[in-house]
Amino acid sequence: MSKIALITGATAGIGEACAHVFARERYDLILTGRRNDRLEKLASQLNAEYNVEVATAAFDVREREETIKILEDLPDEWKKVNVLINNAGLSQGLDPIQNGSYQDWETMIDTNIKGLLYVTKVVSNWMVNNGSGHIINLGSIAGKEVYPNGNVYCATKHAVGALSDGMRIDLLPHGIKVTAVHPGAVETEFSLVRFKGDEARAKKVYDGFAPLTAVDVAETIWFAVSRPAHVNINELTVMPTAQANATTIFRK
Repeated sequence: MSKIALITGATAGIGEACAHVFARERYDLILTGRRNDRLEKLASQLNAEYNVEVATAAFDVREREETIKILEDLPDEWKKVNVLINNAGLSQGLDPIQNGSYQDWETMIDTNIKGLLYVTKVVSNWMVNNGSGHIINLGSIAGKEVYPNGNVYCATKHAVGALSDGMRIDLLPHGIKVTAVHPGAVETEFSLVRFKGDEARAKKVYDGFAPLTAVDVAETIWFAVSRPAHVNINELTVMPTAQANATTIFRK
C-alpha cells in the first residue's frame, strides 16, 4: 500500500479538505466520522478522482469502546498509519460560565479531549510498532488565548496544546512527530454547530472579512507533514489576514 493517513471528523470542513489534499499527495486514507452517508460519498469521490484506496469507519469518538473496537478491527495492512489527523472537534454554546450548559460542556470535553485521546492511544501504538509516524492535533486560537464566554471550549483547546506537548515527549524515543495546528476563524460548519443550527447567527461570525477556508488549513497541515524526516514543526498558528488575535478582526 501507499502511505496511509487516518483522518477523524472527515465528513465536512477541515477533515474533508485534508482528505482531498492527502489523496492528491497519493496517500491511501482511513476516514472516520459520525455520518456514514457522507463518508461513503467522499470515499467514492476520492477513489474516482485520485485513484487511492479509501477505508471508512463511522463512529463517534466520544464512545470509547466503540472507537477502540472499530479501529482495532481494521485489517492489519491498514494499521501501518503514517499520519494521524485528530480533527474531530466542536464548540457548543457561547455563554458565561454561570449560564453554561452541563450538556454542552460534556460534549466538548468528551469530543475535543477524551475522543482525541481514545483515537491517539490506539493509533500511537500502531506507530510505535511501525517505528515511525506523525500525529497532527487540531487546536485553535482558542487554545492560545481565552476570550469572553469561550471558557470551556477554550479550556479544551488549551488541553489539546498541552497534550500535544506531552505526546511529543512520550513518543520521542519512537521517532514519532507531533504537531499542533491552531487556526483562527475558518468558515466551516463550526459556527453553525456552536449556535445549534442558527444559520443567521453563524453567518454573522464571518461578515465583513475573508476568513480562512478549510483548504487553507489542510494545506498548512500538509506543509507540516511534508517536511524532511529530521524536521518537526511543533506547532503552527494560522490566521486570516484580517484577524490579529482571538477577538480582534478588522471588518469592512
